[in-house]
Amino acid sequence: MSIQVKNVQKHFGNFVALDDVTLDFDEGQLTALLGPSGCGKTTLLRIIAGLERADAGQILLEGRDASHQHVRQRQVGFVFQHYALFKHMTVFENVAFGLRVKPRAERPGEAQIRDKVRALLELVQLDWLADRYPPQLSGGQRQRIALARALAVEPRVLLLDEPFGALDAKVRKELRRWLRRLHDELHVTSVFVTHDQEEALEVADQVVLMNRGHVEQAGTPEAVYNHPATPFVFGFLGNVNLFHGRLEVGERGGLLHTGDSILPVIGSGHETAGDAVAYVRPHDLDLERYSPGTDGIAVTLRRALTLGPVAQLELEREDTQEVIEVALPLERFRHQGFREGELLAVRPRRLRVFVQPHASAPASARGTPAGAAQ
Repeated sequence: MSIQVKNVQKHFGNFVALDDVTLDFDEGQLTALLGPSGCGKTTLLRIIAGLERADAGQILLEGRDASHQHVRQRQVGFVFQHYALFKHMTVFENVAFGLRVKPRAERPGEAQIRDKVRALLELVQLDWLADRYPPQLSGGQRQRIALARALAVEPRVLLLDEPFGALDAKVRKELRRWLRRLHDELHVTSVFVTHDQEEALEVADQVVLMNRGHVEQAGTPEAVYNHPATPFVFGFLGNVNLFHGRLEVGERGGLLHTGDSILPVIGSGHETAGDAVAYVRPHDLDLERYSPGTDGIAVTLRRALTLGPVAQLELEREDTQEVIEVALPLERFRHQGFREGELLAVRPRRLRVFVQPHASAPASARGTPAGAAQ
């Protein structure tokens, strides 16, 4: 079932939780709502489910306005962060609960319930725990039971609120891979809330970046990571270095003056200069030994962490004393023989410049992208 969110607004007193949010969720798609705490992602999920009412706007399910439908009418399955399992019921009875409380006319027979629950427990690979109680299960097992319970009523939409938030890192990674495989098998339109960028990029078909009640960007994981639309998206997804300066624009592109250095910005896409910030990821920086006249930014290598296949380097700018992070393949780092305390030059291979809004612009204004240097 497709979901459309049209111009949804929601306030809690003077706090604006959602500010004119419009989104499309295609049928059979797995979408991640990603953003920091308080950005509005859980509020949006609850409005889609019918657990909250929007102050304005519409929720369309399969093209029909469901804004005033009761949660039961929406045929939505909801999985909470803290499982919400009944401790006094066995695993089997927890999964069967939604089937047993259906109206008499819709309730399946006892044999059908048994078959359905057993099939779901096999699907989540926990059929051997049918007679256990929730306190006897691990966190990962409880979350899979909660998902099986949500699927028991055959929802047309599956909504998950921080489904792996209460689990440790290793279990989270295992369960998100499992969730992706399960979704590929069931093809239920699914939306899950997370603040974990790695989780969203690894699992979802579509990622929606939210900030202060607004949608900053929506697209495939590849699109939002490699082509961020705003400074917020660039800064939120992965590690990033910021170079503050002033952009000058000419016929052949732009030049960013930052500290004592000048960085070329190819294909800036801007006609005017202005105060700007350049965003560069650690793996998009080249590093070499410094000599007079060397292009790039003069830096001192302060710390090198050589765990795993990548060397994580902390560099200090000579002009501003700001820290720059660089990620180099470990073999290359060892081949170059860089040493802590050594003077080096760092040069971006790819940077994205956002011209800063004028002081008279509204507080919600965002930087304007100035292209990328390849």
